Amino acid sequence: MQPTIVPPPAPARKTRPLPLHPGDHLSASEFLRRYEAAGDQVKAELINGVVYLMFPAHFEAHGKPDSIISFWLGYYATFTPSIEHALGPTVKLSRIDVPEPDSLLFLKREAGGNCRITPDDYLSGAPEFVAEVSASSASYDSHEKLQAYLRAGVREYLIWRTYDEAVDWFVLREDEYVPVEPDTEGILRSPYLPGLWLNTKALLAHDRQGVLRTLEEGLKARGTGDQVKS
Repeated sequence: MQPTIVPPPAPARKTRPLPLHPGDHLSASEFLRRYEAAGDQVKAELINGVVYLMFPAHFEAHGKPDSIISFWLGYYATFTPSIEHALGPTVKLSRIDVPEPDSLLFLKREAGGNCRITPDDYLSGAPEFVAEVSASSASYDSHEKLQAYLRAGVREYLIWRTYDEAVDWFVLREDEYVPVEPDTEGILRSPYLPGLWLNTKALLAHDRQGVLRTLEEGLKARGTGDQVKS
């Protein structure tokens, strides 16, 4: 009687993550798994469980304004030791919201902030301040993303609508966003981040020096304290 020959088991087939498509409904973990697998081929966000793909950015409408906002917030963080600044990081806000804000500020954990850096080097939790430069994405940033930041408890949200030549600054009051109103000189002042002042007239004119002068005035008025207000 011939012995029965049992063939070796077939090697397990590796399952390659599916590509991201706009409109996909995913959890945060599945979104990040597919996003990482895509490498540099796509830029995407997950808002309210829905995938949105990001498209190439123009210079005057987005690239230059984005650099001014990052300059403004980076300068503030330089002189505010309790604050971190980041450009375009992937943020795990919740199981259904994973945006990539153009620029943000967050209070360090040791200073009592909400954000933490995860073992896989993402941000998790609600930053204290988020800024978006919006050209063709103005409607999206003013609705879907605004709701995502509101759900997560982001304290302050700024949108520069470059095609409309307008700046919207919202502050969280209880369970809704309330607009911050500029003074007669067009200056907006953060109610939570001491010294964070923005000259909207200079901003809309792409006047970096004017933006810097107003910020320096705010930092001088703040004095030596830099603690975020409760």
